[in-house]
Amino acid sequence: MIKTEHLSKRYETVTAVQDVTFEVRPGEVLGFLGPNGAGKTTTMRMLAGFVTPTAGKASICGHDVEAEPLAAKERIGYLPEGAPSYGEMRVRRFLEFIADLRRLEGSRRRARLNYVTERLQLASVLEQSIETLSKGFRRRVGLAQALIHDPPVLILDEPTDGLDPNQKFEVRTLINEMARDKIIVISTHILEEVDAVCSRAIIIARGRIVADDTPLKLAARSRYYNAVSLQLERPEQLAAARTALAALPSVADVEVSERDVRITALPRSGAAILTAVSELASSKGLALKELHLESGRLDEVFRSITA
Repeated sequence: MIKTEHLSKRYETVTAVQDVTFEVRPGEVLGFLGPNGAGKTTTMRMLAGFVTPTAGKASICGHDVEAEPLAAKERIGYLPEGAPSYGEMRVRRFLEFIADLRRLEGSRRRARLNYVTERLQLASVLEQSIETLSKGFRRRVGLAQALIHDPPVLILDEPTDGLDPNQKFEVRTLINEMARDKIIVISTHILEEVDAVCSRAIIIARGRIVADDTPLKLAARSRYYNAVSLQLERPEQLAAARTALAALPSVADVEVSERDVRITALPRSGAAILTAVSELASSKGLALKELHLESGRLDEVFRSITA
């Protein structure tokens, strides 16, 4: 597993990470979330052995990152922020260079090079120098070097940064496939990525962990959890619908979007309002395009926790 104990990092008068403790086990995909400057990237760098902690410790598969750096790094595939590489190298030579560093030989070397080339769709750019690639292709080359030795642990800092929607889908599919037998930590600020691939999320703010739970349970902290959203066919019904919904005893608040003719009824704490809202819509003769129950909004929880 990945394990940190009271991990901290200070730079002179600035504390980037403070007293961070968590464990990640095989089969888990951990989303590491936080606003800019919260300490995400510093934590990733300490896990990967690129930054030395001021206090505390981290271990990878039982190997202390400081005491046994080579053994720990052998088990890690690391995609740093910005996917740094050698711009003058051609993609094929760069991947072969990484295979050399990872001591891959013979049939296994060929198999792994073929795998990352095919899986990350790099065949068309193998003979290009990295500096001529688009941002999305450079990101895919960075991910390829992290995967080439088939490590048990992946530490990925913004893995889909710069990718178009189709490429993001491919990378997220790959992460979901690998999650069955790997430990994966993803640092991201893209909340849809957490919903798409993560089984667990840690939110960090001002260098400290402020939440650690599954995405579903975090979203359930939202004031939109169990809210009911109605989209009306007739804009002239908005005002009357708002008044009627606000009068329901289990409704705490009502939000209206005139642009898309939508009303959202927010429940009082612990209340289930779907039946009451549905019955009211029927009794008032509201012409509905859509009615759905919300499961909570992770972005709203993120803002409330990190603000």
